[in-house]
Amino acid sequence: MPKLRHIAIAAEDPEKMADFYKKAFDFKEVGRPNGVLADGVFLSDGTLNMAILKFKTDQLGKGLDYRGIHHFGVLVEDVDEFSKRLESLGSEHYVDRNQVDPQAGYFEKKFYGPERVLFDIAEHAWAGAEPLPEPAKEAAE
Repeated sequence: MPKLRHIAIAAEDPEKMADFYKKAFDFKEVGRPNGVLADGVFLSDGTLNMAILKFKTDQLGKGLDYRGIHHFGVLVEDVDEFSKRLESLGSEHYVDRNQVDPQAGYFEKKFYGPERVLFDIAEHAWAGAEPLPEPAKEAAE
């Protein structure tokens, strides 16, 4: 079953914002992305990865001055299977990681959902995020 494991916040000063959340909630710093799409700080509570990013591209059509929740990420078992499912439901494919930069974060693909809300899907957990649970094995008869 897919699980929410990532949320990204667009910030002017990712370092300052990350420092606040580390002090306020004891979140742990788990990475410092620096790529084509954005630079920033990854934090984790042990289950979810929170990326605080200064974006270099306008992925939302709101301009580079936009601040706030930017997108979320869902960990899935099979990116290809879920890509087909999402497209059959009307989601618009935005970009694959390898189209941008193989090192551009943990996502595999980005899609627009209803009302053009951007989200990621990935088969591998973001830094500090809990992996998907192992499927239950059927009991031998």
